[in-house]
Amino acid sequence: MRQTRAYRESVKEFKKLIKAGDFNSAKKLLPKVYKTLDKAAKTGVIKKNKASRLKSRTSVLLATK
Repeated sequence: MRQTRAYRESVKEFKKLIKAGDFNSAKKLLPKVYKTLDKAAKTGVIKKNKASRLKSRTSVLLATK
């Protein structure tokens, strides 16, 4: 339960920063997002492919802005 909340909140926080236009803070937060996604996949909360897909989508959000 804790891992689920952690990865969801980190992704939401990242997306909120991107939407607000705060790209420097989003760039600093990206390693934390990756870490929480990897940890959630490792503990079986989400599947490995979903973690990979979410990491890819978050990096694309940062790169396109």
